[in-house]
Amino acid sequence: MKKIVTFGEIMLRLATPEYQRFSQATSFQATFGGGEANVAVSLANYGLKAEFVSRLPQNDIAQACIMDLHKHGVSTENIEFGGERMGIYFLETGAVARPSKVIYDRANSSISDIKPGMINWEKVFENTQWFHWTGITPALSLSAADTVKEAIEVANRLGITVSTDLNFRKNLWKYGKKASDVMPELVSGCDIILGNEEDADMVFGIKPEGVNVASGHVDAASYQSVCVQMMTRFPRAKKIIVTLRGSVNANHNTWSGVLWNGEKLLKAPDYNITHIVDRVGGGDSFMGGLIYGLISYAGDDQKALNFAVAASCLKHTIHGDFNLVTVPEVENLMKGDGSGRVSR
Repeated sequence: MKKIVTFGEIMLRLATPEYQRFSQATSFQATFGGGEANVAVSLANYGLKAEFVSRLPQNDIAQACIMDLHKHGVSTENIEFGGERMGIYFLETGAVARPSKVIYDRANSSISDIKPGMINWEKVFENTQWFHWTGITPALSLSAADTVKEAIEVANRLGITVSTDLNFRKNLWKYGKKASDVMPELVSGCDIILGNEEDADMVFGIKPEGVNVASGHVDAASYQSVCVQMMTRFPRAKKIIVTLRGSVNANHNTWSGVLWNGEKLLKAPDYNITHIVDRVGGGDSFMGGLIYGLISYAGDDQKALNFAVAASCLKHTIHGDFNLVTVPEVENLMKGDGSGRVSR
């Protein structure tokens, strides 16, 4: 079995218990998470061979993180060690009309100092079928962006499928470059592109018309123009996928997605998620499900898209960044079994 490689930063996640505010909390729940690591965990849970590549400090917290990834079946053999610290993010989970808050403490983390040449991508990509990165990594530093570029170029040369989640994070682009300066060159090397309405707008100036996310309803058809514009701008891309999230409140979202394959716009079923446990990592769980679906249901883009949306729907019921669900659980939801009855 050929592996899937993901590359990016993994952080220590410190979350307030239940729905407490930062000012109330006297303790934090410590777990690990990060966009590309979250995707790798999903894929390993689905039985695929997944490897996460990053740069971490040589200390006990990093070792605990690696042990956690191993627990979920993710390979870490090509992680580079060096630098001073792991990044941290603090999470205050919102409720009803109060949104969640994230505070980053990731400046000068080990991966922000990564440089081209530190990772032997030829070695990493041995027996690899897929490489995944996100827009978070090139936002960390110019040298991190250059390392992503290096990886994409090697993957392209070796004929490996390359995917990206645009993942625009305005608070991370602080080193003198804008996302619109850096991302186009990187995305031009991608075969599969995932994003949402904000990503396409803020990074490339591409937006759907007549969309009001705050209404709690998102019209999928309005995104076809976005997909067509994206594929025209990035002709290497074979599929453009847009996640459709309507936010009624912090605990109640609608969720779906569309996929444009250059000929037809496919739409997944809508899910009404009324009691969200944890939405952080929702997009990553979608990406993990999409990669699994495109590999396992090759030629059936509709089924792959449906798997991605159902997998991500289930992630909203799980604390932490990682989506700890199985293929049978996702496929049961795809068949319409959303009753939540006890399995005995």
